[in-house]
Amino acid sequence: MRCSFQIMMAFFGGIGSIHSVSHAHPLQAEPIDHAYVFNFDQFNLPEDPDEHLVTGGLLLLAELNCMACHSAPKAWQERLMPKPAPDLSAVGSRLDEDTLWLMIRSPQHRKKGTQMPGLFAGEEGDDEKVEALVEYLASLKAETPKMPAGDAERGKELYHKVGCVACHEPALDVRPPKVPADAEVEKPGNASVPIALADAYEFNALAAFLRNPLHVRAAGRMPDMRLSEQEASDLAAYLHMGRIAEKANARAALKIPKQGIEKGKQLFASMNCIACHQTGQKSATSLTHLTQTDAGCLAEKQPTGTPRFDLNELQKRALRLALSEIQKPAPKLSAQQQIDWQMSRLNCYACHDRDGKGGPEDSRAQYFGVNDPTSESLGELAHLPPNLDKVGRKLTRGWFEKILWGQNGSVRPYMDTRMPNFGQAQTEMLISAFSMADKPAKPIKIDISGLEKHHRAELGRKLLGATGLACVSCHGLKDRKSLGPPVIRLTHTVGRLQPEYFKELLLNPQLTQPGTVMPPMFVGRKTADKDIESIWTYLREVEGQPLPEGLASAADFELKPTDRPIVFRSFIEGVGTHAIGVGFPGGINAAFDAKTSRWALVWKGRFLDAMSNWQDRAMPPIKPLGTELKQLPPTSSERLFGGYRVGKDGIPTFLYREKGQQIEDTLKPAGDHFERMIKTNGKQTKEVVSW
Repeated sequence: MRCSFQIMMAFFGGIGSIHSVSHAHPLQAEPIDHAYVFNFDQFNLPEDPDEHLVTGGLLLLAELNCMACHSAPKAWQERLMPKPAPDLSAVGSRLDEDTLWLMIRSPQHRKKGTQMPGLFAGEEGDDEKVEALVEYLASLKAETPKMPAGDAERGKELYHKVGCVACHEPALDVRPPKVPADAEVEKPGNASVPIALADAYEFNALAAFLRNPLHVRAAGRMPDMRLSEQEASDLAAYLHMGRIAEKANARAALKIPKQGIEKGKQLFASMNCIACHQTGQKSATSLTHLTQTDAGCLAEKQPTGTPRFDLNELQKRALRLALSEIQKPAPKLSAQQQIDWQMSRLNCYACHDRDGKGGPEDSRAQYFGVNDPTSESLGELAHLPPNLDKVGRKLTRGWFEKILWGQNGSVRPYMDTRMPNFGQAQTEMLISAFSMADKPAKPIKIDISGLEKHHRAELGRKLLGATGLACVSCHGLKDRKSLGPPVIRLTHTVGRLQPEYFKELLLNPQLTQPGTVMPPMFVGRKTADKDIESIWTYLREVEGQPLPEGLASAADFELKPTDRPIVFRSFIEGVGTHAIGVGFPGGINAAFDAKTSRWALVWKGRFLDAMSNWQDRAMPPIKPLGTELKQLPPTSSERLFGGYRVGKDGIPTFLYREKGQQIEDTLKPAGDHFERMIKTNGKQTKEVVSW
């Protein structure tokens, strides 16, 4: 059965999705009439000279997956490596047969701006082939997780808050946070990445996809926005507002008989769909021998089976230039050029700028907000993603991994926009490239050994405090907010920043990080080296140190065992100058006297207040905070203390020798009393300590 392509289009019933929602919804964005590659459209214009446009052509060769079907000269292969196409192994659980038919028959009509090429030109037999492919793909199913019910209004807020609008179209009925009520909202000048297929997904499938897009699209061009299940469902509900399932009217009118799943599977291979959608397939025509740059995909009229991308004239010109360029030897890219290439492919420039390139256009940046009004004094630093200049000498590798594909890398809780996860395979190369590109011309020297007598945490703590350099006026620490505007908390400084950059930044903040609000406190300071190194020492030991003045309160010094025991060496009243207190989560405590190698004291309730230890140089004995204190009997023989070891459960075992025998002595809580295990030369006995 056959129908001409022109007649076929008349049956589509108005190309694209059908919605009852107003034109304000992002799915109603102005359609794009060509295969859309964000950074090509953003950074290339028809009036650009060839020497500029050729780089855009190379980007198109890579992003349109030309190397999935063609082979490039060996020296160009790594740069032009195709990206993984969407995983179709469960596509039948996401899309219904009519949507599959519309997408296969004419991708650019079903999803304006898509990078998926059309393979059918309306020739004899095409309808049956499309139907066979639909039957095959519809058979590919998997169990879809049940997601929670979504709230469209919450989803609408999320869509415009967490960063979706950096790439996708903002809704016309959402007013950015700082735009006055009587002002006209500026529309994006650059086209948006199309999301027109989102409405076609089954709800649970869409929510699951938004929760973990890398599972279906490993290329990372749709990154993981680190959404919770509820947030993913809320976004799905928003994208489904007013959804009416689109019917393939032409398919119904043609009444094509069943073609069979096996035929569709064979066509999937013979029409080279596997080139993009399955890995390990060999490329076909070599681009080295491609001399007719107006043939194939660039031809005006393309026969069935030839990928049709619906390229515009600027893209065709750029591709012709790129095809000529790859006949030449491939230039060796510098580290910065490698970074620029990968940031262009992943569209990192939609949010970040580096070396004067990129960052969100103003019409999109206006949606980037904050959740803490006090951060407004920071200006753009509060709501826009950070500039990436010098980031390679700024962050440690471990923190790069947290930010790019790990967890808990965010240090700007006041910022609504989230750092997406593009996948380790797509971003790991950036770490070494940043490191090489951002090496300082003159290395900064910093002593972080802590061996020098002036490298003491207490000095660093005082400098950070309210009567020191007052760093706590802007920087919080641990669970404490700053005294003023919230800037990055200092808790993870040592794990996050390279020490050389830390010193470089403090010595000259504006030169190191232009636009920063950090004052140049160390310029001309004779003790700058010592002071900066002391601050680093304090931040390295911060978990065991009291908070700086201004952030600390008396309650901070109470040691409170929660999930593990606390072992604390100190002067303890009733035990002596060599006391080792052990506080257990169950509310019973003990103290070991290392001088006489014995358990000296047990008590119940609260553990210890360490304030005098940390704030008083005389270090007077501290008193147990609990009740029901009981002194344990002294030892009758001489013992030699041998230290202690801590088990996986956090419970210490004390070691000593008595009369030539090796003793291991452990107290373990058992309700409201202790069980004491004593191992003498390997032989264990047990007793109960109750009071």
